[in-house]
Amino acid sequence: MSLRINHTAPDFTAETTEGTIHFHDWIGNGWAVLFSHPKDFTPICTTELGTMAGLKPEFDKRNAKIIGISVDPIESHQKWKGDIQTATGHKVNYPMIGDKDLKVAKLYDMLPASAGDSSEGRTPADNQTVRSVFVIGPDKKIKLVLTYPMTTGRNFQEILRAIDSIQLTAKFPVSTPADWKPGEDIVIAGSVSDEDAKAKFGAFEKVLPYLRKAKQPTA
Repeated sequence: MSLRINHTAPDFTAETTEGTIHFHDWIGNGWAVLFSHPKDFTPICTTELGTMAGLKPEFDKRNAKIIGISVDPIESHQKWKGDIQTATGHKVNYPMIGDKDLKVAKLYDMLPASAGDSSEGRTPADNQTVRSVFVIGPDKKIKLVLTYPMTTGRNFQEILRAIDSIQLTAKFPVSTPADWKPGEDIVIAGSVSDEDAKAKFGAFEKVLPYLRKAKQPTA
């Protein structure tokens, strides 16, 4: 079955570059970003892993752990780290899952059951669907899924922006409009009456009967 938003993120035990983890235990009471790669020593993934390393403090501010997965063994990941630092100037500072038996890629519906049970001999093209980002909440539910082609590097600023929105809307009865950035106006949920909206958010703009804008709440 395909994974969708609000499904429980599949739990697993795996070896990583920082030791064995039990995924749900590793997430703990915070948020997690799992981002996958079709193969080690590929150019676009090299830039992505380095970019994430540079952005780790931003994810830390949001109480979001980051973890990478590539369809290759741990030993290969450890060697790849040097190339990542050379190319991007950032040392990988988060765990990378070794998925040489393809178990996690299959568990997260990124490879079909027919893919076999070994990364050996597989090319990036064979694994091209292993290019997804999963944002997972403290309740272990999937909050966001994005999948990119191999030729398009991911925009991790957008992942941060999405996490800001998801965390805000989990706390308040609001939504965020197109291209929203933190600090900009939000949209009041339809479940909130005009009277309650005024009490909760103060003055608001009724653009349409079903579209009411207000200042972003902060507390």
